[in-house]
Amino acid sequence: MNPTVMLPPRPDRRWTMAKQLGIDTAVVRFWGMDEWWEYERLMLTKTRFADHGFSLDVVEDRPPMEKTVLGKRGRDAEIEVVKELLRNMGRLGIDTYCWVWTENPLGVIRTSDSIPGRGDSQCIGYDHEWMERAPVHEAADVTEEELWENLRYFLDEVVPVAEEAGVNLALHPDDPPTSPIRGVPRIVTSVEEYRRILALHDSPHHGITFCQGNFSAMQAAIPETIREFGDRIHFVHFRDVEGNSEKFVETWHDEGPTDMKAAIEAYQDIEFEGPIRPDHVPRMIGEEDREETMAGYTDMGRLFAIGYIKGLIE
Repeated sequence: MNPTVMLPPRPDRRWTMAKQLGIDTAVVRFWGMDEWWEYERLMLTKTRFADHGFSLDVVEDRPPMEKTVLGKRGRDAEIEVVKELLRNMGRLGIDTYCWVWTENPLGVIRTSDSIPGRGDSQCIGYDHEWMERAPVHEAADVTEEELWENLRYFLDEVVPVAEEAGVNLALHPDDPPTSPIRGVPRIVTSVEEYRRILALHDSPHHGITFCQGNFSAMQAAIPETIREFGDRIHFVHFRDVEGNSEKFVETWHDEGPTDMKAAIEAYQDIEFEGPIRPDHVPRMIGEEDREETMAGYTDMGRLFAIGYIKGLIE
């Protein structure tokens, strides 16, 4: 297992903090950059990390895919961009592509961003009641059957490219893993749906981002599910939640309901050697100057989480 963190594509204080934590692998998200999947831009990102002592192992950003998910005209052009990304990742030796499906078109949803946590830290959470009051989304006319057919179409196109490029596709769960939301069905919300998705292509390059928080919200038995999916797990988001898929709060890594030590032991049992990063941490005192930062991605909680992960692994 390689503890890592999500970093921006250019050096800033987070790069320095990662180095001080003993991290030498990176996960990148491009935060609004245009056409970052082109070879030259991806190459410069790869070499920039290398020049600062990082191996870039995961791309956790996605080109536009809403037309692909909804089966609309223009999806083939979107899929060609994903293929371009995969081929360029292969050329540059970037191993893993973390992607999502029916988060399109809704995205990651939280209904609270300052729930009081331990020591007056601020946690984020989801309560489906608030989404049930929300207006119906314009994409609510899509059906589950159409989403499954569109997913099959997408995988038929991209899995062979990923295999040829030597890149692992790592599908992240819907977040929150509940359906429907604002009338839009979601189909990556349970262990059973993951079994069905993996069965669409029996390829070692078609696998999972095992986001423990989402699997916990699914009420999955975490260690047993890790062992079931085994070598189809390519990337891990190490976090936890208190609650279920319709109402949960993201917890500190050491106070949620999941036995985190047992989870690490399960990854060791399946001989997982890939990247594992903390995700969605509480905001701590003194981080009021980081209000612009996405909820769950402030720095100090991640420092605690990295130390906790490294300690469990050791």
